[in-house]
Amino acid sequence: MIDRIRTTIADLQADMIGWRRHLHQHPELSFHETNTVRFVVEKLRAEGIEVRDGVGRRTPDAPGTGAIALVKGEKAKSDACIAIRADLDALPITEVGKEAYCSKNPGVMHACGHDAHTAMVLGAGIALHRLRREWSGTVMLVFQPGEEKEPGGASLLVKEGVFNDPKPAGILGQHVTPELPIGKLGFRTGPFMAAADELYITVKGRGGHAGSPHLCIDPVPIAAQLILALQQVVSRRNKPGQPMVLSLGKVIANGATNIIPDEVRIEGTMRTFDETWRTELHRMLPELGRGICEGLGATVDFRIVKGSPVVKNDPELTARIREAAVAFMGAENIVDMDIRMGAEDFAYYTHVMPGCFFRLGTGNPDKPGTQSGLHRAEMDIDEDALAIGAGMMAWGAISERRV
Repeated sequence: MIDRIRTTIADLQADMIGWRRHLHQHPELSFHETNTVRFVVEKLRAEGIEVRDGVGRRTPDAPGTGAIALVKGEKAKSDACIAIRADLDALPITEVGKEAYCSKNPGVMHACGHDAHTAMVLGAGIALHRLRREWSGTVMLVFQPGEEKEPGGASLLVKEGVFNDPKPAGILGQHVTPELPIGKLGFRTGPFMAAADELYITVKGRGGHAGSPHLCIDPVPIAAQLILALQQVVSRRNKPGQPMVLSLGKVIANGATNIIPDEVRIEGTMRTFDETWRTELHRMLPELGRGICEGLGATVDFRIVKGSPVVKNDPELTARIREAAVAFMGAENIVDMDIRMGAEDFAYYTHVMPGCFFRLGTGNPDKPGTQSGLHRAEMDIDEDALAIGAGMMAWGAISERRV
């Protein structure tokens, strides 16, 4: 069956490259993937695959921009089901390079590989449909919106009950990985990717003339003290050896050379692996902020938006999918991954059903951009990885012993 999948995927390789490049040229931000999901649905329905669109509603009056498709094997009657997932959204990044298929939407780019994820799950689903007489059970194709933005499209699909009928025995996901060479797959059992929370902080003082700081409450040095104190939480309050990251990527003090501003706005992210420590941080950090700011005459609005939990790879499912990967790729091409402080809303799936999230090597030193990190303006992939990823998703789904 592996050879049949390889052959069918090879027949789809040119299509997958075309799909990926089309999506790359027409990226859409989280929860605005209207044209993206329409493109996917049209391709699936053209193959005769059952599709339900309009899922993943962020608000009751907003249209859902996700889709669920069911590919059914006909070899024997079976109620078994396994899901494979793709994410649809792009990032607010202005792209550089890739003139042949560069983004046509200014300031929006598929810099995280979701265009490739979508093309690969689309290819895997179509391949399995064409081979439906050779396997049994159901493979659910999950095309979710909003992976890059809270509340996370995965959480919305879970809340909407899209996995209730049929109910998958497990779910597979993969992510392009530039630091892994093309032809490699990376696996890890248990906790894999961090829980992520967003920090929104506003330090409020009293602005005025920069030449008269004694008449002001300058929020800039107060914010600076708070930033340093938050870093000391990581180095001095966090247990040594316990993974944690706190990064503040946006600081706005909108004054001028001769103007002290009224406030400083700070935004960042907090990544953890321990849920008890995460809960304690939600209590501790606003309290720390109030203590520093009020002690220096300012006030603070310290808001933490709770994001996705830890990605937990189910040991049994991951072991079986890893075995399938060895059969599909060869043991020499399967590598062990360390934990990653990046976050993934695939985590929501792993907290309600067994999940296996693995990494797909897409780096090639001979192809520009393919070794660039994710979320960078020059990020690209070696498109030969599309056949590998699509084939592995298809084989992993039907080789899973419950399907």
